[in-house]
Amino acid sequence: MSEIIKIEQLRRTFQVGSEEVHALKGISFTIHSGEFVSIMGASGSGKSTLLNILGCLDRPTSGEYFIDGTAVSQRTKDELSTLRNRKIGFVFQSYNLLPRTSALENVELPLLYNNTISGKERRTKAITALEQVGLHDRMMHLPNQLSGGQQQRVAIARALVNDPVILLADEATGNLDTRTSYEIMSLFQQLNREGKTIAFVTHEPDIAVFTNRTIQLRDGHIVGDTPVVMQSAKEVLNNEELRIEN
Repeated sequence: MSEIIKIEQLRRTFQVGSEEVHALKGISFTIHSGEFVSIMGASGSGKSTLLNILGCLDRPTSGEYFIDGTAVSQRTKDELSTLRNRKIGFVFQSYNLLPRTSALENVELPLLYNNTISGKERRTKAITALEQVGLHDRMMHLPNQLSGGQQQRVAIARALVNDPVILLADEATGNLDTRTSYEIMSLFQQLNREGKTIAFVTHEPDIAVFTNRTIQLRDGHIVGDTPVVMQSAKEVLNNEELRIEN
């Protein structure tokens, strides 16, 4: 399996007034192709800082970060922007969809920054991504015409459209009810089975059980990195529905 993410002795220090805050304290780990990893930790554990570095939105103070074999630390701002656009698919808790723009146009957005793709190809890729997440019949709907779960599916399609090497999900079920959360996790599991590498930031243990490895952060350190026997979100959802019916 190839290394998609490689982190070596990563440190991130912030200056807050006269104090130094050590958000990450020399952490190291690797995520291989095809893994579905949950990154867990309480508020202040360093997981948001780590996510920003993984997403090329922030730079480490020291240490090294490689994505798909590319060293990130020496890249210019423009190079980081290209890396983000070509290598990473982001899925956020709050969907971040443009409100007056159809599902299809929202999904096309990341491809607008790729001048090697024609308008026709952009449209075809966006349609394919929406079909992948089960929204072929909602392409022309605006976000306010979609449920929360459907809006998150649009956001996932947008993250997929550039065929990134990794999906980074930040509390992607945080705004959803339990049933819809399980449906979204079932979709992530399906994408993982199809070969997508996923890093899923969450503070919820009942969501982490749907991944196959958990990295636990506390006070800027990795305090656990363990394989998980992945539960099927679809089965849990079906069992929950049976329980309610009975």
